[in-house]
Amino acid sequence: MLNPLWPRLEPGWQAVQLYFLYHQAPNYERLDAHIYIEKLVCGMNKLANKIKTSFYPEELPISDLCDPVRSLSSSEEKKREFSRIKMKALILVGGFGTRLRPLTLSFPKPLVDFANKPMILHQIEALKAVGVDEVVLAINYQPEVMLNFLKDFEAKLEIKITCSQETEPMGTAGPLALARDKLVDGSGEPFFVLNSDVISEYPLKEMIEFHKAHGGEASIMVTKVDEPSKYGVVVMDETTGKVEKFVEKPKLFVGNKINAGIYLLNPSVLDKIELRPTSIEKETFPKIAAAQGLYAMVLPGFWMDIGQPRDYITGLRLYLDSLRKKSPAKLTTGAHIVGNVLVDETAKIGEGCLIGPDVAIGPGCVVESGVRLSRCTVMRGARIKKHACISSSIIGWHSTVGQWARIENMTILGEDVHVCDEIYTNGGVVLPHKEIKSNILKPEIVM
Repeated sequence: MLNPLWPRLEPGWQAVQLYFLYHQAPNYERLDAHIYIEKLVCGMNKLANKIKTSFYPEELPISDLCDPVRSLSSSEEKKREFSRIKMKALILVGGFGTRLRPLTLSFPKPLVDFANKPMILHQIEALKAVGVDEVVLAINYQPEVMLNFLKDFEAKLEIKITCSQETEPMGTAGPLALARDKLVDGSGEPFFVLNSDVISEYPLKEMIEFHKAHGGEASIMVTKVDEPSKYGVVVMDETTGKVEKFVEKPKLFVGNKINAGIYLLNPSVLDKIELRPTSIEKETFPKIAAAQGLYAMVLPGFWMDIGQPRDYITGLRLYLDSLRKKSPAKLTTGAHIVGNVLVDETAKIGEGCLIGPDVAIGPGCVVESGVRLSRCTVMRGARIKKHACISSSIIGWHSTVGQWARIENMTILGEDVHVCDEIYTNGGVVLPHKEIKSNILKPEIVM
């Protein structure tokens, strides 16, 4: 039946109610709706369509349609519901970051710059965007350094950041049990778990929708790889996403999807994890899969574990490619720029430089005239002197590369390293606060 207040409603709200009635009522009542729709056709099509597509009346409770003002409010509430959801997340920060030394000798790995800001900040910003209001850092190395560094970002992003400190390495599942009281608040909302080494487009909104749609206990993101025999493969139903099993480095082809290190878990998952060193990939997830409660979402876009230098450089290329597609205005352009280049607004670039492709230049950097940069990162406060050439390398914070120096082949300079004029380095790792006075002809560690 139509709303008894029908004659007093504005024509637009008549259209809203009719649309709802037509789609919700039994077939014999749809005739009633059609009769009134005939009366609205003349002059009302545009308004009716606008209201129909803007306010999603098919989602409104029928009681709300009795009151146009309440209907509008409820519709807006529906649209804002996603942004109001308050969730928690845990980031597996891990230990000493040995694979990314010498950079991690100065800062914990999550605070190492990637594309001009700390790695972990990329993840925190993505989590904040989907309604996460508290992030727990599972860490066993320098927690006070992490919290002090992130304090400003905590205020700026209006998100709570806390630490759950391990007294011994707890693997990838143990930290969840340790942080149980921080993750569970009685709301029943699922929580995210991320590996801190992972960089991607973080399609977390899509993951929430996927998780709600399948109704299982846990969701994991998976990514496609070209050589699955090098990884642990996730065997899944390609239609439903239900995970069947995990196969470690299969000799025969069983699939090409691997764990991407991004999870969305119901609080009940914590009941399956003991407070001891344990693996979520090898112990927890197989149990949930055996109980038919684990689902995998194929990660759209790029993905990279940037926990070691070569993958860091590859990850930067993939990240800048993604930025080109989604936010090209953030990239630097100009006659001296080739391909995708990200330059902080406080950096200074001299004349006659050629920069790119796949370069990030951080805050406060100085690049003097005639410099050539490609496939590299120049971190905060570094100085590259005239006519130096750098490729496939990482220049640490406040380091200096001398005039006519050539740095290439995955050379990693730690913090405050000074490379003298006309020096050549062919790969290798240079520890912080060192001065390089002679050529490095093959990769080595300079201590």
